[in-house]
Amino acid sequence: MLHLTRLPVRLAPVAATVSSPYLSCVRFKRSAAKSGRVSAASGSDRSAALTMAIRQIESSFGKGAVLQLGSTKIAERVDVISSGSLSLDLALGVGGIPRGRVVEIYGPESSGKTTLALSCIAEAQKTDGGVCAFIDAEHAIDAHYAKALGVDIDALYVSQPDSGEEALEIADTLIRSG
Repeated sequence: MLHLTRLPVRLAPVAATVSSPYLSCVRFKRSAAKSGRVSAASGSDRSAALTMAIRQIESSFGKGAVLQLGSTKIAERVDVISSGSLSLDLALGVGGIPRGRVVEIYGPESSGKTTLALSCIAEAQKTDGGVCAFIDAEHAIDAHYAKALGVDIDALYVSQPDSGEEALEIADTLIRSG
């Protein structure tokens, strides 16, 4: 849903399109006259403004924070971990949960979030034989149930944080450890 707010100053569009098939941008400037007439910005002004904006974003968020889609190499295939459910893997579009990405499973109470997470962990352990971590924000994990789903509980680290901030700090520390 898009919420629009009235601004205290009158804004008028200056230039509509940046010369890129992947990026469109509308810039605004304060109307100088009540007639609504606006002078068009030159192409070099728009290009310089866009370049300056990208540099500012990269200085704040790091190189690669903004990329021109056509100039980057697109991964041929995303490495995935099966969810343990063929229907869900197909619905996700890539065949499972993308490996190396942070995935949040969200839903109402008793909707199967823990079961899905444990099923993904079991599949990851079968595929890689690796160690997994489970941050149990709902304090709902059951070791017997996890084992019944195929989870190697000896290779599963569990954290039951008291707050969202603590959960994110634990996740960040574990991710950075490799």
